[in-house]
Amino acid sequence: MSALHFETRGRGKDLVLLHGWGLNLRVWDELARALARTRRVIAIDLPGHGRSDWDPRAVTPAAQAWRVHATLAPLTERYALLGWSLGGQFALDLAAAMPAAIERLVLVATTPRFLAAPGWRCGMAPALLTRLAERLRHGRDAAVEEFLALCARGGAPRTAGRVLEALRAALARHGAAHPEALANGLERLAQCDLRAALPQLRAPTLVIAGRHDRITRAAASRALAARLGDARYVEFAGAAHAPFLSHPARFAQTLAGFLRG
Repeated sequence: MSALHFETRGRGKDLVLLHGWGLNLRVWDELARALARTRRVIAIDLPGHGRSDWDPRAVTPAAQAWRVHATLAPLTERYALLGWSLGGQFALDLAAAMPAAIERLVLVATTPRFLAAPGWRCGMAPALLTRLAERLRHGRDAAVEEFLALCARGGAPRTAGRVLEALRAALARHGAAHPEALANGLERLAQCDLRAALPQLRAPTLVIAGRHDRITRAAASRALAARLGDARYVEFAGAAHAPFLSHPARFAQTLAGFLRG
């Protein structure tokens, strides 16, 4: 099983960054520059995304989390971990499986269960995933472009264009995801339910949401924070699904303060 593609920047305590569905590590460039003065930032391309290969033998959430762990093992033994959207579910899997490795956990636009279910009314209706899956069957680019538009939609008009431009630029510069990885990610979001594992997580956690997120509702992030033993919740009033792009200075400041303790 090959290592995933990663890039490092800066020096200091380690911070690992995991991006969301359809994107790649370039989405973190502005944040990494801001934090590299005091941290060694390790950004990873998730399986089948960016420049990481897609391994059809490693399709379960556990196998994919293991690929992230195997990539990190030669680099660091203990680190802060930040996951955004789908990357947040990877981060939850890693925090449950490797608790000794995770110093602090940051979950951005993350939900333990994407779809609504009994006892989980803050999940999304299946229509969004169904529409993306249908678009994906007819071609990768249309599905990803719809997702990028959703990432920006709902935020303040002055920032929505900047978010969309940054996401498109990341794909143009660093490469699009493998269609099988995209399909696997949608299936994971449809099926995965991490609620039972939440009480076991012990790392101090920062949960960040955009108030107008059209993909992961802020209510889901609030409920996630409430179910964790040691969590702080921060909501960005003018943000949608990518607050680190729409409000970069405030996001970096909030994150740096949490990482300092």
